[in-house]
Amino acid sequence: MAEVRGTAPPGIDRSQKTGHVGALLLLAGILVAAVAGLSLLSSETAQPLLLALLALLAMAGVFFLFALAVGALRFGAGTRNDVTKAIADASPEALLAVEESGRVVYANAAYMTLAGASGQADLRTVDQLFAGGPDVSEAVYRLVQAAREGRVAAEELRLSPALEGGREFGWYRVRVRPLAEAGRAASLWTVADLTPERERQENVFQELQHAIDYLDHAPAGFFSVTPEGSIVYMNATLAAWLDHDLAKVGPGGLTLADIMPASAVALLSRMDGRPGEARTETLDLDLARRGGQSLPVQLHHRIAFGQDGKPGPSRTLVLNRSGAEAHGGERAEIRFARFFNATPLAIAVLDRQKRILRSNAAFLRLFGAPSRTGASGPPPVLDYISPADRPRVEAAADAAVAGQAETVPLDVAISEGSRQARLWLSQVEDAAGEEDSERIVLYGLDTTEQRQLEQQFAQAQKMQAVGQLAGGVAHDFNNVLQAIIGYSDLLIAAHRPADPSFQDIMQIKQNANRAAALVRQLLAFSRRQTLRPEVVRLGDTLSDLSLLLKRLLGERVQLELRQGRDLWPVKADVNQLEQVVINLAVNARDAMPEGGTVAIATANVPAEEAKALDLAGLPPADYVRISVADTGTGIPPELLDKIFEPFFTTKELGKGTGLGLSTVFGIVKQSGGYIYVDSTPGAGTAFSIYLPRHVPEAEAPQGTDARPAPAKARAPDLTGQGTILLVEDEDAVRAVNGRALAARGYTVLEAASGLEAIQLIDERGEPVDLVVSDVMMPEMDGPTLLAELRKRDPNVKFVFVSGYAEDAFDKHLPEGERPDFLPKPFSLKQLVETVKQAIGR
Repeated sequence: MAEVRGTAPPGIDRSQKTGHVGALLLLAGILVAAVAGLSLLSSETAQPLLLALLALLAMAGVFFLFALAVGALRFGAGTRNDVTKAIADASPEALLAVEESGRVVYANAAYMTLAGASGQADLRTVDQLFAGGPDVSEAVYRLVQAAREGRVAAEELRLSPALEGGREFGWYRVRVRPLAEAGRAASLWTVADLTPERERQENVFQELQHAIDYLDHAPAGFFSVTPEGSIVYMNATLAAWLDHDLAKVGPGGLTLADIMPASAVALLSRMDGRPGEARTETLDLDLARRGGQSLPVQLHHRIAFGQDGKPGPSRTLVLNRSGAEAHGGERAEIRFARFFNATPLAIAVLDRQKRILRSNAAFLRLFGAPSRTGASGPPPVLDYISPADRPRVEAAADAAVAGQAETVPLDVAISEGSRQARLWLSQVEDAAGEEDSERIVLYGLDTTEQRQLEQQFAQAQKMQAVGQLAGGVAHDFNNVLQAIIGYSDLLIAAHRPADPSFQDIMQIKQNANRAAALVRQLLAFSRRQTLRPEVVRLGDTLSDLSLLLKRLLGERVQLELRQGRDLWPVKADVNQLEQVVINLAVNARDAMPEGGTVAIATANVPAEEAKALDLAGLPPADYVRISVADTGTGIPPELLDKIFEPFFTTKELGKGTGLGLSTVFGIVKQSGGYIYVDSTPGAGTAFSIYLPRHVPEAEAPQGTDARPAPAKARAPDLTGQGTILLVEDEDAVRAVNGRALAARGYTVLEAASGLEAIQLIDERGEPVDLVVSDVMMPEMDGPTLLAELRKRDPNVKFVFVSGYAEDAFDKHLPEGERPDFLPKPFSLKQLVETVKQAIGR
């Protein structure tokens, strides 16, 4: 409120109710009439009434005296001691009390001065006083409405011109609130003059703007960074040096990574200090221009830490060191500082107590900040090393202090996270004659990625070796099973179901078939099983499989199937793919003994999303993802690297073969896919399978494949005629297969090797109708035998049998050859059916 010059006009106060002369004359008339009436009565009758009137007057007088004594009654308005009214009268803010009818009850001197009124006649209310543009009128209307509704409201108004003082503009804060005044509804208006305050703010803003203009055009650069790395201020000089737009500075705009390399970001973001401390560090390094060019600068980086030890926004002064102002030793020191901070090798200087005296950006980026609370002085380097490796590092540091010349690399684990490093420690002297001049220089190299690749390579080699072993065992075991199953079929054909030994023979065959299923799992792990890939719509396949899964999971486990929209097709063996999902679902069920939920979800994963997932070994491409998640016990971290190994199981003895996940792994890999596992102990496990998207191409018309589809119905007649050359290096297998074919009417020629088969054909001098040959044989394998027999008879028909997968020898076949294939072990019925179909085609 502006000062009031001269004598302020008196305020208006109608809050007190004054006496009225009419009431006084009425009271006097009543008393005179009472006395005159008593005089007309007889003395006996008038005396009691007179006494009663006197008693009433006496009581009124006594009451008046008591009220006067306690202050309830006062003589005249001038005798009041109203402190509240005195405060209101002297208030620098203009006060106006108005009744609901619009009658002014009170206005102090400040309001009279503001309104320019000398008395009640020219006094205007607030809504009459403040009249101006639309903004002022709307604000006043809102205040009047609040006064009518008995609400509290406030508005700031800008008038042009001001109400007083001859100023061009005036700022006012107007408030209104309800006021209860002796039972009458009223509103109290308060008007405060904000013009001087606004003028001071404008002056401060202009001074600040001048300072910012000066800072923007200063010959040095300035910037300020939040602890999260966001640049909240940069002056125009630095923006011009770096060729950046100042409009991008602020939240969500430029960051430290936009103006400096990662090594420099590590230096600025890893400063630590004690609570309440302010630190300034000088750094010689290179900033990065927007075009990628480097700018050599010297930074004076200042940062303050709060009482909780957390860093606040930094204030950084940037000096351009690209000029020729540095000379001699100073220039060499600058170059060394830049190289020291820019090198990718982690370097730190230690004292005798292994405390870090100085470190470069690569060291901070590799080791991070140690966990220290309430520590003072440089941190010990051992704080950065895992406890298991600290004794070796300490011994190497002591050896360096002792002056031992040999520097032995140390492979250590870093205490923060799971990173690995290789360290070298050597001694260096700062200056001769100085106390404690010996220093230890630590060199560190990040070997985390290298160690991970080594572990992955070792794991891949181990899995490959186990796969080769499993495939070889499966091949040899298939030959054994082939003989068992073949002779079982011969015995079953020679016995009737009523024979006592018939059931024993059936048990032999059933157990042989179980062993064959186990061998197929080994082949699946070693990726040597026979797959029949076809275009698969995962949505339809999983929907059809859900009923079987619900029966397998039981009543205590709930199945949730969430299908993605518009799933891309994949190419896989649908039977093997169903086996993958079943194995994962059964494992999930076994991990939830108390019940839970198995969630199977599918989704398309575009190449961009696959790249963003950053999964090891997953190249960017379009995939279809199948995830199987449970809410079970989870897998301990130390077992995650072993779950895909064959015969590894955590189940009780006799409750699992350990081939379920290895089979899943082999099928997925053989289908060209990838599988990953994410598990949290106590929370559950999720397997994610990524199958490549199948893009339809111009495929060969159906019916051009020389291989027939497997016969699904029994042939009415399995007998035949013709000459069959049976080539098999296993005597037992060759004998049983030969007996089965001969029993069906064929003429069977037997050979134990490829060379023997060629010799037999040459001696015979005429072609055979069909050759049934094993693939893997000594001296000459099946594909080579096929090529040699094609030279003698281009029309010879071939059927390959093998314990390996068909695609294991496809690349060795002559070009254009697609012979029939029968995987071991097979029944004699399957052999006879395949032979008859091949000869009849």
